[in-house]
Amino acid sequence: MDATEIRKLAALEDRHWWYRERRILLDRDVRRMKPGRALDIGAAGGGNTRVLRARGWETVALEYSTEGAQVARERGLNVIQADARHIPLPDASMDLIVAFDILEHIPDDTSAAREIFRLLRPGGTALIAVPCDMRLWSDHDVAVNHVRRYDRSGLIELIESAGLTVHEVESWNVLLRPVAAWRRKKSSGSDLTELAAPVNAALGMVVAAERYLPTSRMPGVSLRLRATRPGVTAGSSPPVPEVTAHV
Repeated sequence: MDATEIRKLAALEDRHWWYRERRILLDRDVRRMKPGRALDIGAAGGGNTRVLRARGWETVALEYSTEGAQVARERGLNVIQADARHIPLPDASMDLIVAFDILEHIPDDTSAAREIFRLLRPGGTALIAVPCDMRLWSDHDVAVNHVRRYDRSGLIELIESAGLTVHEVESWNVLLRPVAAWRRKKSSGSDLTELAAPVNAALGMVVAAERYLPTSRMPGVSLRLRATRPGVTAGSSPPVPEVTAHV
């Protein structure tokens, strides 16, 4: 993805119904957690990082691309430009790791999962989201550089094989799955595009309804997983050095 497209995507993240609902769900996940040190893997423009920071977390945003790291830095975030398989941070230095829609981009997702385990302190939490179901594979996945879509058992196996304990796996974007499947059959590229305001609002209202409905075990477009590193610490985590993007 070139620099212009990365900046367009970062701007879209602030308004698009899909990103907005994802931020709301993240906020719901962390609001009852005691703030500590958090790493946002695949931060892009930093929307999720800003949610964590607003809740009092000491945040580090990880972004692979030079342009994406620059955008996050321009937004005042503490950024590392690095590969998710080789993260230059100390062992057991994070209380929370967020990896939303990043593992599907990495051919060697096993190494990325092991990095999450390495960086979490014992008792720390990982929140992970991925696209699901290869039956939904389309030109959209190709356009946004996906390597795979996951099923529930495969995602659990990946995370547990890294040493983490999986507590919860939920389907997300269930109500709009038929719409997504139909649209992707018709499209020839990414469906993360600017929408007319009424359409954006309507889609946002539909996906928001899932917060109150028993849809978590039904087929959706994405999976959301919560896991922890086994054990508890007897003291504070080692300090996280201040880092900036290499641009």
